[in-house]
Amino acid sequence: MKLLVTGGAGYIGSAVAAQLVEAGHEVTVLDDLSTGHADAVPPGASFVEGSITEAGKVLSPAFDGVLHFAARSLVGESVQKPGLYWEGNLGGALALLDAMRENGVRRMVFSSTAATYGEPESTPIVETAPTRPTNPYGASKLAVDTTLTAYAGLHDLGAVSLRYFNVAGAHTAADGRVYAERHAVETHLIPNVLAVALGRRPSVSVFGTDYPTPDGTCVRDYIHITDLARAHLLALDACRPGTHTVYNLGSGTGFSVREVLEVCREVTGHAIPAELAERRPGDPAVLVASSERIRRELGWEAEHTGLRTIVTDAWSALTR
Repeated sequence: MKLLVTGGAGYIGSAVAAQLVEAGHEVTVLDDLSTGHADAVPPGASFVEGSITEAGKVLSPAFDGVLHFAARSLVGESVQKPGLYWEGNLGGALALLDAMRENGVRRMVFSSTAATYGEPESTPIVETAPTRPTNPYGASKLAVDTTLTAYAGLHDLGAVSLRYFNVAGAHTAADGRVYAERHAVETHLIPNVLAVALGRRPSVSVFGTDYPTPDGTCVRDYIHITDLARAHLLALDACRPGTHTVYNLGSGTGFSVREVLEVCREVTGHAIPAELAERRPGDPAVLVASSERIRRELGWEAEHTGLRTIVTDAWSALTR
């Protein structure tokens, strides 16, 4: 298939683009490089530097589908500057969808987020759980999901939204290239902990040690980037005209902040100092996704489920 990957120069988008190229698809990456990197675009893919609002200049009736990753994704920034997130995430998606409609492109896989659920009533979280996002980032992503449902019904779009929590590790392609996290502003736990081991940070903060969890720290679901990318290819084949489907993606297993710290210490051989801090408002004790629906319907299962594997791959990418 001939495919457009928006945000394909970013961490997740580039790993998915690499798998698409390996699978024999013709891939064009559209990215404004505001957070992505031109050298992350996989060999064999075409690259167009530009915003998703310019997708109409790239798309043509020759395209078979779009995989949409381009978005603003910093929760804290979304609270401080909500307009940027509504304009960039929802506004950008609307411009992209209109360009798709005008060119007769009726297949989309959307990189959504489990932040659409907010603070869950129970875990593991299933797709039928209430969606009550607690920040503009999650709200803007949920708005895109809602729009996809409408476009599916009105314009015969076939869409799949994939909602996931913490993506980590590094993807090694068949040609040996490694696709890893390179964020100017890093908010994810594992890369921040590894940054301490590299000497780039003095310590890492542990926000809250009195949660109702086995060791008192928050428990989160971590999914390996390779498993996540593979799910996007399955979702692409699962797009059905007139239907919008939502799937959660996760390892099915949660790891606490203390567990992440200990594994990072073991893998890196560094002490990695940690400072105990107060809870952050809105941090649920446990966030774990149920992937039963995508396993049952598409046959996807996480294969790289061990925390040590995820951390080892991330560390190897940083030190190679």
